[in-house]
Amino acid sequence: MSTKPETSRPRAPDTKKVHIADTAITSKNWYKHVNWLNVAFIIGIPVYGCIQALWVPLQFKTAVWAVLYYFFTGMGITAGYHRLWAHCSYSATLPLRIWLALVGGGAVEGSVRWWARDHRAHHRYTDTDKDPYSVRKGLLYSHLGWMVMKQNPKRIGRTDISDLNEDPVVVWQHRNYIKVVLTMGLVVPMLVAGLGWGDWLGGFVYAGILRIFFVQQATFCVNSLAHWLGDQPFDDRNSPRDHVITALVTLGEGYHNFHHEFPSDYRNAIEWHQYDPTKWSIWTWKQLGLAFDLKQFRANEIEKGRVQQQQKKIDQKRAKLDWGVPLDQLPVLEWDDYVEQAKNGRGLIAVAGVVHDVTDFIKDHPGGKAMIGSGIGKDATAMFNGGVYYHSNAAHNLLSTMRVGVIRGGSEVEIWKRAQKENSEYVRDEAGQRVIRAGMQPTKIPEPIPTADAA
Repeated sequence: MSTKPETSRPRAPDTKKVHIADTAITSKNWYKHVNWLNVAFIIGIPVYGCIQALWVPLQFKTAVWAVLYYFFTGMGITAGYHRLWAHCSYSATLPLRIWLALVGGGAVEGSVRWWARDHRAHHRYTDTDKDPYSVRKGLLYSHLGWMVMKQNPKRIGRTDISDLNEDPVVVWQHRNYIKVVLTMGLVVPMLVAGLGWGDWLGGFVYAGILRIFFVQQATFCVNSLAHWLGDQPFDDRNSPRDHVITALVTLGEGYHNFHHEFPSDYRNAIEWHQYDPTKWSIWTWKQLGLAFDLKQFRANEIEKGRVQQQQKKIDQKRAKLDWGVPLDQLPVLEWDDYVEQAKNGRGLIAVAGVVHDVTDFIKDHPGGKAMIGSGIGKDATAMFNGGVYYHSNAAHNLLSTMRVGVIRGGSEVEIWKRAQKENSEYVRDEAGQRVIRAGMQPTKIPEPIPTADAA
């Protein structure tokens, strides 16, 4: 098989075929769109193994060996195919690369070159039509459908695999993939069980066939479950998610939101309590001199992403709350008009040049009717900001919902509006919605005013 990078050649319009994704599944030629070889490997052989297991007894030693080999071959995918070759998150010595290529082949998930090429496309075109296993096409499709249905290679996003074509281990494994699969997938597990304790058939069925099935399903969960279940602590624009269940199933690949944000980091889990045996293995190999150049994103950059996502979620909550009528949408009142309306029985107070109607709140004022009444029709800025009482943030927030106008020429308002304009990026969320943050209420004066002239 050729190891040259994939290239797209133009096809005449009259010979262009319609891809399965553009046709109805009920097409009478549906079987032509099925990848029968993958169906045999992924579905047929496991079904055969399950049938065999009905009368082949499972010995304890074989069970232990099957689990151990499950971790070996699973690590070949997670530490080898994924973090070493697809993302180049660390470098490995030749013996380790050969070992990972061999045990990775024993998972029967394609060659390193094919696997890494599709995975790079998945990261570059996440959740789009060029994503080879986009969860947008359905959970079942992202888990299994993309493997058992033929895909038009020209529909998958282009990626650079020149580094893989120059890696002799990758090239050798790609050219000898079927031999590697048969040897590492079936022959080796059967030989160990057979020569070790005489359980040839058990080794073939349990450590071979059924172990392959479980490794495959665990890996497929990274494409499906990790894009469907869990939280998105770093970014929610695309589908990848973090969840401990997915991590347990996939040898630590379940912290997928982090991984898609920082793909070249050799870790998937960054907290000490998070399950990531692949990370621990790579770190151990480094101590043994088998791995080096382990890549990590700076903690500062990781924390910035986490804080930005937290702020985004907070802003979304803020957008649902009543912060009062924006200042630029309030009518402008002359000072004499404001005083006149207050004398005519309307409970108006002016704080920092913003007029508020507190008529319905006078009876509920915690400080009593007399105190709030003393500020009606006057400039209550000093009284509200420490002259009589240094009101709480909650009081400023409540007051903002009572805005009815602004005083023409109110200097505090003009200063605040200028600050809003100069720092607009800090008071708008990603959707451009107005955001009010602590300390940004126009009635809030930075320092308490020592006297209360209005009182």
